[in-house]
Order: sequence, then structure tokens, then C-alpha cells
Amino acid sequence: MSAVLIIVISAMGVWAEISNGSCKDMLQGYLTGQLSSALGAYQVDALKREFKSFTYQIEKSVKAIKGKIGIDAQKMRETKNSSVVYTRWGKKTCPSNAELVHSGYTGGSWYNNKGAAVDPLCLPRDPEWGIYSDGVNGGKAFVYGAEYQTNNSPGYLRTLYEQDVPCAVCLRRNRAVVKMFPARKTCYKGWKLEYHGYLMAGTMYTCVDEHPDTLHGGHADKNGRLFIKQKLDVVP
Repeated sequence: MSAVLIIVISAMGVWAEISNGSCKDMLQGYLTGQLSSALGAYQVDALKREFKSFTYQIEKSVKAIKGKIGIDAQKMRETKNSSVVYTRWGKKTCPSNAELVHSGYTGGSWYNNKGAAVDPLCLPRDPEWGIYSDGVNGGKAFVYGAEYQTNNSPGYLRTLYEQDVPCAVCLRRNRAVVKMFPARKTCYKGWKLEYHGYLMAGTMYTCVDEHPDTLHGGHADKNGRLFIKQKLDVVP
């Protein structure tokens, strides 16, 4: 509808500029052969020039509109053909609008190792092994399991204390960007919510689902990679 209005408004603007009330009479006289004098021929030429200018403005407006429509359509195609992958920490499943790539176990570096890896890992339940040797022989980047460190948290979260942390890798189609917004429960304009939860940290801040799951048989104080619930205080 907006494209049509642009054409109509543009056409009316140009026509208003070139018309002083006589264009209609001039055109009718030209078509009926009544303008045969030198003055009539001059008026016909003037009308032709004005009409040519009028059609040029219309063509220019149409081209501009077509260009904008083409750009918008390209953006829509790019978004439609794109997908994003993200990890839902603390859950075994994905939201209903996303596809499950795999459901696994959260792992990472030991919580107080110096020079440890920062990011947590979502490890698959069916790992495939490369070349390795059992035991300790030289430097290793060990991967430990993860557990909730929520003994000081209120409500339901306290019951998760020392439980192992699951994770789910999720595929979201027709999306181009995924972003975690700390200290927000709702999305900003133009964004779609995937899940929300609590900010927890070990070596980095991670958004853990607001209703976390646990792993069967994983309740033990083994430390490893810890998920500690954060209290977002503003410190002056």
C-alpha cells in the first residue's frame, strides 16, 4: 500500500506544478484539431515537454520503489535461508520453536585452575575418541564435569546444589543472530525470546535456564566446573 501511495503522491505533486488549469483544455484541443495556429502549436509543444517531464518523474519514482523492494526481498531471502545454533545451559531439551541437535553434559576446566579454559562445553552423550593414552603422561587440558553451586540461592535453585549440569545444543531456523542479554527477562524490540534464566558464573558468565534440569545419579561434591548463581548488585 505504501508503494502505491508514493506513486500517487509523486504524480499529483508533479501534475500540480505543471498545471495552471489549461492543460486539460490544451490536450482536448490538440486531440480534436482545434489548435492550428502558431500559438496552438506552441501550446502543444509546451504540453509535450511538460508531459515528458511528468512521465520522467513517474519512472524515477517507480525505479526507486523497485530498488527498495528488491533490497527488502534480498534481506528476507537471506534471513529465511540462515540458521543459528546456541546452547541452552541447564536443560536437556530445546524450546518448542527450535530443533535439538544433541542433548549432553556440561563440562569445562577445574574451577580454580590457573590458565584454565574460560568457556564451558556441551559434551555429547556419545563421544568419539581420537588417539589418546590412559593415565597422566605430560601436560593435559583436562575436562571435568560441571555442577550447580547454589547452596546460598533462594527457592528451587537451592535444591540443585552439587547436582550435575545438563545442556542442549539447539538449532533455530530463519534467524541470523543469537545474543545473550544479561539483566533482562524480556527482549528488546525486534528480538525474539529463545529462553531466559539466571546468570551464573565460573570462569565466565552463563545464562542457565530459569527451570534447570539435573542429571540422574550426578549428586556429589566433585567440584570441577562450577555454576555459581550471581547476585547483580550495582557497586559504586
